[in-house]
Amino acid sequence: MPKLIVVTREGEERELEGEAGLSVMEVIRDGGVDELLALCGGCCSCATCHVHVDPAFVDKLPEMSEDEDDLLDSSDDRDETSRLSCQIPFSDALDGLKVRIASDD
Repeated sequence: MPKLIVVTREGEERELEGEAGLSVMEVIRDGGVDELLALCGGCCSCATCHVHVDPAFVDKLPEMSEDEDDLLDSSDDRDETSRLSCQIPFSDALDGLKVRIASDD
C-alpha cells in the first residue's frame, strides 16, 4: 500500500497507509487525523480539506479544476502548493506524498 505523510498544524508528522483509489482527504480522514474537517465530504464545495503539497509532488497531481481554484481563493493560507485533498486521487504513483494541513481560516 502506498504511504502518505501528513504534517499536522502543530508540526507532528504522521505516516499513513492509503488505499489506491481513495482521495488524499479520505486517506487522512481514515487515518484518524481529526484536524482536517472535510465538511462537504469530498464534493469540492468547501475548502476545509486544504493542504499544502510537497513541491516534489506538485507536477504528479492532476490539473486543478476551476471550482477547486475558486474555493482555494477563499483561504488566507493559499500558496503555490495549495490543493484540496478531496481532489487528489491517491495512487501507487504518489507513494511517499507529503502534505501539510493548511491553517484553519
